[in-house]
Amino acid sequence: MKEYLTYISPRIVIGLALVLIVNWISGIAYKRFDLTQDQRYTLSESTVLQLQSIEAPLYIDVLLEGNFPSEFKRLQLETLQLLEEYRAINKNIHFNFVNPLEDEAQPDEVIKNLFQMGLTPANVTVTEGTKTSEEVVFPWAIANYGERSVKVPLLKNKLGADSDQRILNSVQHLEYAFTDAIAKLLINEKQKIAVLKGNGQLEDIYIADFITQLRDYYHIAPFTLDSVATNPIKTAQQLNEFDLLLVAKPTQRFTDQEKQILDQFTMHGGKSLWLLDQVTIEMDSLYNQSGKTIAFPNDLNTNDMFFRYGIRMNPNLVNDLYCTQIVMAMGDGSQSQYNPVPWRYYPLVTPIEGHPITNNLDYLWLRFANSIDLLDNDIKKTVLFTSSPLSKTEGTPEEISLNSIYQQPDRESYKNGNLPLAVLLEGSFTSVFKNRVKPVQLPQIKEESIPTKMIVIADGDLIKNQVSQGRPLELGYDKWTNNFYGNKEFLRNCVNYLLDENGLINIRTKEIQLAFLDKEKVNTEKNHWKALNIGLPLVLLLLFGIVFSFIRRKKYVL
Repeated sequence: MKEYLTYISPRIVIGLALVLIVNWISGIAYKRFDLTQDQRYTLSESTVLQLQSIEAPLYIDVLLEGNFPSEFKRLQLETLQLLEEYRAINKNIHFNFVNPLEDEAQPDEVIKNLFQMGLTPANVTVTEGTKTSEEVVFPWAIANYGERSVKVPLLKNKLGADSDQRILNSVQHLEYAFTDAIAKLLINEKQKIAVLKGNGQLEDIYIADFITQLRDYYHIAPFTLDSVATNPIKTAQQLNEFDLLLVAKPTQRFTDQEKQILDQFTMHGGKSLWLLDQVTIEMDSLYNQSGKTIAFPNDLNTNDMFFRYGIRMNPNLVNDLYCTQIVMAMGDGSQSQYNPVPWRYYPLVTPIEGHPITNNLDYLWLRFANSIDLLDNDIKKTVLFTSSPLSKTEGTPEEISLNSIYQQPDRESYKNGNLPLAVLLEGSFTSVFKNRVKPVQLPQIKEESIPTKMIVIADGDLIKNQVSQGRPLELGYDKWTNNFYGNKEFLRNCVNYLLDENGLINIRTKEIQLAFLDKEKVNTEKNHWKALNIGLPLVLLLLFGIVFSFIRRKKYVL
């Protein structure tokens, strides 16, 4: 016995030592491998940096638990796997999946409270055999860090998308949604945005929804150029304290002095987002003036500035066969009905995929847009969206009539489409006042800018939310047709891209491929596969029993 123990003990010791060494190495050199073709579980560098900066417990409640269709189960699984990757980077991340409607006694009260928190539900159809029912799902998460709390949208709707495409869009958006929320929770010093006033810009109530959303990320303050005439130096210094300038649909000319202040803001590296109308026309004028009005060019005295920067803003109207609708009264007196009809001056545009600003976005709703020409200079220009291929421009002045909705359009005239409507400009800009007499004398005048960015959109109404009973509605929602569009997310992406110091917006370029079952094929072949999955194992088991019995009998029977 002693000899046997002496013989095996070295092997046991070596084996135990190897196990201990492997465990020790795995403890200090933990590594996860992403073997998926699209690297869906490989977190971006920006996400990893955000996760590593979390120094206290961060709690995430995911409201994706309950009875819902398989595609939502897929979203639930992908969310779980993503959060597990987050936790693998930082153990301070804790998450929990909950069913907000688990309390069946008071579901209406719970739904009401969630609505008040801004968590809008999704109504989904659940089919179990021959039984079909409607379920309410709240595809949201709530992230909490200290005393701060942020809502995380998990579902991305897109006009015309089926359920599979909707889930794919949502899964592609997950990493950006969670990382963006975490960045919001970790913000210590917010960047500053100036909302330009004093030149007939949109009133506060018409940009309230977008500005309210921006306050979660940035400090927002109004800024006017009124003091340029009396104290231009102070005005320029105050404007240069901001990181971004937002100009929302001005209607009054900028003086040369004001333009120089704006130009020098760009020369000193300031970012800017311009939403401009080169034509004066409002839908209210059509409704209030017997269905006719004149569209006039709107000279803001900025044409030379943008020409120097590399684009030309055209005083025309885009007429697009791919358009949204307006509501018109049809019939006389009490018999009249309000019906939606296509309005070709309201282009419905699709953002161009491939850029962080525009990836995975819904359609955009434009109203009386103008076209933009790209000029040849050293500035990098990226067209963010265009009109449809079936569009054209109409010069101004031009009479616009509601009666045009009854006229059959001449499709032969809609051949020169794909007109640029929004452009991102990046690089070192040349001052519009280079080699010119300066309207005002400023210290540290620059004629060439440090590298900076700006976005110019040829439609001031893209940022305009509707109003109901004196309160602003959500940007992108049309109360007349009850449709939602992607205006708010697009503009938020624009601001985030212009001011993004950590590269978070680049996460939006991540492409994920999900495999979905062909539902039509499943319905036609389900009986075949059920029989195969149930019958084949039984047949194999029976054959194994027969062969085993035959071999055993032949071996042991004398």
